[in-house]
Amino acid sequence: MIIKPTNEVLLLGWESVAESQKKGFLDFDFITWMAWTWQTAAFFGFIALCLIAMVIWEKKDPGGNPRRGILGLDTTRGDRLFISLLSSAFIHLAWLGIVGTLLWIGTIISFLFAIFVFRYF
Repeated sequence: MIIKPTNEVLLLGWESVAESQKKGFLDFDFITWMAWTWQTAAFFGFIALCLIAMVIWEKKDPGGNPRRGILGLDTTRGDRLFISLLSSAFIHLAWLGIVGTLLWIGTIISFLFAIFVFRYF
């Protein structure tokens, strides 16, 4: 915020927040409450693909193959998917807090941790 000698306040970068924006091809009225970018759409698309892959995997090999992992808990594939997705959220939040906005390395760490979870948990 900059205050000019004429007592005007300039808000740098926020002056277009309240302006109406042009409606794009993929702008729907029922989801306007969220700031949809291609990154958020990719995130939700990835979660949907994970769920579809888990359904196909369950149809191909029913039962979920519960097994006892490192923690001593019996976990199924769905449990391990939930643990890996929740852990990736915490890994990304920690990466943002500690390192900054370069999230590619945090994403790689999340994928490696998900492989570890599915292999050993």
